[in-house]
Amino acid sequence: MVINLITFASILHKQASIRNSHEVILTELEKYFTVNFINYKDIDKLSPDDFSIIFIATGGVERLVIQHFESLPRPTILLADGMQNSLAAALEISSWLRGRGMKSEILHGELPETIKRIFVLHSNFMAQHRLFGMRIGVMGTPSNWLVASNVDYLLAKRRWGIEYTDVSLDRIYEYYGQITDEEVGEACASLAEKALACREASPEDMIKAVRLYRAIKRIVEEERLSAITLSCFRLIDQTGTTGCLALALLNDDGIIAGCEGDLQSVFTMLAVKVLTGKNSFMANPSMINARTNEIILAHCTIGIAQTEQFIIRNHFETESGIGIQGILPTGDVTIVKCGNESLDEYYLSTGALVENTNYINMCRTQVRIKMNSPADYFLKTPLGNHHIMLHGNYEDILEEFLQANACKRIE
Repeated sequence: MVINLITFASILHKQASIRNSHEVILTELEKYFTVNFINYKDIDKLSPDDFSIIFIATGGVERLVIQHFESLPRPTILLADGMQNSLAAALEISSWLRGRGMKSEILHGELPETIKRIFVLHSNFMAQHRLFGMRIGVMGTPSNWLVASNVDYLLAKRRWGIEYTDVSLDRIYEYYGQITDEEVGEACASLAEKALACREASPEDMIKAVRLYRAIKRIVEEERLSAITLSCFRLIDQTGTTGCLALALLNDDGIIAGCEGDLQSVFTMLAVKVLTGKNSFMANPSMINARTNEIILAHCTIGIAQTEQFIIRNHFETESGIGIQGILPTGDVTIVKCGNESLDEYYLSTGALVENTNYINMCRTQVRIKMNSPADYFLKTPLGNHHIMLHGNYEDILEEFLQANACKRIE
């Protein structure tokens, strides 16, 4: 891991004396990182893709730093060990930066904690840069009932660097019509063999669902999409199938795929994947018990790789197409949702998946979660319907990243 240490020092101090004055902290940094020492005069030569820290080596550099305001890395991380009045200068600079709306943090204190913090900040930096330029395909339009799940494309791009791009359903229909039953027969048989059982769905349903998956996958490759959200219900009249299986298989392929044209949820799933490397489950909170802090999450699709076993079903609401009833492992889970039109609010909690339920009047994949925080959030201040669940406790990682991007936590 490489750190560019952009050094600001008073002209009264020579380079050799700077190294001697800060020998302890610089030696410790070099144990863990490859450190490039960059003179502040060369700051313009660095790329935004370079992870850089501002090293305040002496006092008296406050005005020198603000003269380079436009070239400072964002967010601006200031390292000051306190020698040569460096901490005093860092405090003044940080206050000036924050007064102008810039995110700023000072690294100072015990060396082991400083090193740990740098690793966290580097992880956030890399996640932000991986998100930058990613393209989310909006296939169709959001479902009519998702009245609180819109995203302003321009604001999302400014904040996160992601690009939402609209894709006509007509293009899916065109590609779907070009795929023959024979082309997908072998894939259908292979998937059916892996299932624990196959219930309401017919072989013809399976063929249609896999044809749809192939059509969407072709568009994903042509448009270089990192994620898609699909207006599932609008497909049924033209294709005779739902998108549940297609979304499951796309998630298994590493392409983040969400339902119902929900723009906020697909971004949440994408951010989760970038930060943790894990796929997630987009679901409806279908039952909430505020007294016991338990919720049931349910939906008709989930990436098959996230399940221990799966049953091939039909889609719950329409009783058509292919739905997936996933049997998920018990244990720790994280629930998260990014909301608001500019994706600057979020809900985040942890819990334990304690049971796979099988209610006949809910979507096919169902899990009961014992929450570690009050479940009445869902009744009092919910960020819309869909929420995102992933296995494991990732609260600290997600919290750090979202706070670093000036998002507001909703409790």
